[in-house]
Amino acid sequence: MSSSPVLLFHISAGALTLLSGTAAMVLQKGSQRHRVAGTVFVIAMVSMTASAMYMGLVTRLMGSCLIAFLTFYLVATAWRTARRRDGSAGVFEFGALLVALALGAGFLMFAVEAANSPDGTKDGYTARRYFLFALVALFSGAGDLRMLLRGGVLGRQRIARHLWRMTLPLLIAANILFQGQARFFPVGLRRAHALYVPIVLIIGAMTFWIVRVLFSHGGRGKRAIYWLRT
Repeated sequence: MSSSPVLLFHISAGALTLLSGTAAMVLQKGSQRHRVAGTVFVIAMVSMTASAMYMGLVTRLMGSCLIAFLTFYLVATAWRTARRRDGSAGVFEFGALLVALALGAGFLMFAVEAANSPDGTKDGYTARRYFLFALVALFSGAGDLRMLLRGGVLGRQRIARHLWRMTLPLLIAANILFQGQARFFPVGLRRAHALYVPIVLIIGAMTFWIVRVLFSHGGRGKRAIYWLRT
């Protein structure tokens, strides 16, 4: 598996995910280049998660499969939010709610198994990490439920939903690369904690844009709402 075509495809898709995701974050929102970068990001992310799930199934690492599926779910719901301009909710959102609940239950079950294992892990992940992913899945499911109960989501809330669900998968991918594969980076970078810099930057950028969208006023607020209308 270490040199298989699937692994090489997965690594290539992951690199494209990080590049296109970064470009989408820094390019002017609503511009043609931003939309192209976002489209490439979605395609790359779907390719990366599909190959990760395949490799997880082959190697029987179900924890990796769950994380890949959660990432796919977040990207799919973010893409759907941008595509459905009327902000309405339907069968897709109901299915997404069921997926989020199933993922949350799966992560909680794996967290218990990891906590009760001799080395405190399951498939290489600790109980704390599984619990964190469970919180993400259940929080996302709560957002799907709220959207269904309200009949949809519009305006600033719609943009914020798209933003955090699109940025969080980028954060997961960056964390897997810079933290999960830290041994492949120079020792100097690890000792200087430089591998945390991309993680902090993504979290900071996500927080900045969400706060700006939800709480900005005047021209900035109008431009933010314009993002998903074009």
